[in-house]
Amino acid sequence: MKTCFNCKLTEKEIPLLDLHYQEKKLFICPRCIPQLIHKPIALIDTLPGAENIQAADDV
Repeated sequence: MKTCFNCKLTEKEIPLLDLHYQEKKLFICPRCIPQLIHKPIALIDTLPGAENIQAADDV
């Protein structure tokens, strides 16, 4: 079953978007996208390499 890599909600509970990262296909829900964009460091526990992603606000 497809689940958001961060919050673990399934495609039966919330819409999911495909995310391609480090040659892997992941899924993310609309509620978690702002975190990925603005605070990727908060995803360290759920997204390997998140500490290397620059926040959009820091660009």
